[in-house]
Amino acid sequence: MAEIIEWHDFERIDLRVGTIVAARVNEKAKKPAYVLEVDLGELGVKTSSAQITVHYAAESLVGTQVLCVCNFAPKRIAGVVSEVLVTGFADTGGAIVLAGVDRPVPNGARLH
Repeated sequence: MAEIIEWHDFERIDLRVGTIVAARVNEKAKKPAYVLEVDLGELGVKTSSAQITVHYAAESLVGTQVLCVCNFAPKRIAGVVSEVLVTGFADTGGAIVLAGVDRPVPNGARLH
């Protein structure tokens, strides 16, 4: 089990939903990855590098709503400045399954 945190610790993490508006293969990545453009409403469209190629084709991702961590510092990954972290869960084989919502919500909506 992870360390117990206080409510204010959780509030520091800016978790928001966004819609993937573009996805392409990152040709420079050592491990297969996509470059995603995610519309986060009032925060704008942000870029993310995501190793999610096992379960998803790039073209199938467009229009998908995903849960993103929006307040990490930007990080250069395989030639891409990743501005947000798209979240997911590892399946039994270690491949990532995206975390999202089961009904449409406004882009930029914050997780409560």
